[in-house]
Amino acid sequence: MYFEVNSLKTYCSNGSGKLDPTQKSVVFIHGAGFDHTTFVLASRYFARQNYNVYAIDLPAHGNSSGDPLESIEMMSDWLYTALNQLGVENTALVGHSMGSLISLQFASDHSKMLRSMALVGTSIPMPVSDPLLNAAKENSHDAFDMANTWSHSKAAQLGGNENPGISMMMSGQRLYERSRTNVLYADLNACNNFTNSKELARNVATETLIIVGDQDQMTTPVKALEVASIIPDCRTLRLNPCGHAMFAEQPNAVLDGLISIV
Repeated sequence: MYFEVNSLKTYCSNGSGKLDPTQKSVVFIHGAGFDHTTFVLASRYFARQNYNVYAIDLPAHGNSSGDPLESIEMMSDWLYTALNQLGVENTALVGHSMGSLISLQFASDHSKMLRSMALVGTSIPMPVSDPLLNAAKENSHDAFDMANTWSHSKAAQLGGNENPGISMMMSGQRLYERSRTNVLYADLNACNNFTNSKELARNVATETLIIVGDQDQMTTPVKALEVASIIPDCRTLRLNPCGHAMFAEQPNAVLDGLISIV
């Protein structure tokens, strides 16, 4: 479905489900360079479990218009405006990678709008390596190659997708390749510059689940577990073998974890 945020056309997937004010809601926020299609399986699953699903494309991502936002704080403010425009209250919030930082900022600023939160593939801070950041700044395809390779565990790079006939590596590659010029750099730079995340984590009053991939090279398990140790009401789910692309590598385990918190 399309709606407007700050007079700009914005896209949100509802997982082929119907929106009903009597149902609970769950909002999905994607990672750097990605869009709502990261959550196709999860969106459909929760729609069939009678949730109102909102998998939102950030500005300049997927089907949404506008320019990429320059900071995590700006993305959180934008999300607040979007959810108010949609009339979403008392929702669960699921953020993957960069989306987990947006969720963290949002939970610190607007905890009364949330009933729970899941951070998937998170880290505080979330530094980006110079080779990846520089390649993204130059709009080099090398940035896609690096991010996609580092997002998948060695097992996933060999194959073995639970969904027959689908290549996890090529699916991730194509998703990066369809991102618009300068979008991946803007997102990675926003993650790299988000430095006050530990203080925000201490202020989170929302029940939280952190899902950790034991072979995650983008947001290392050590840093993810550190986040869990700081947020007061938090539990963890560790996936093995699994890298950063958890929705692709361990889809059923991720859904089992999410349904326990949303």
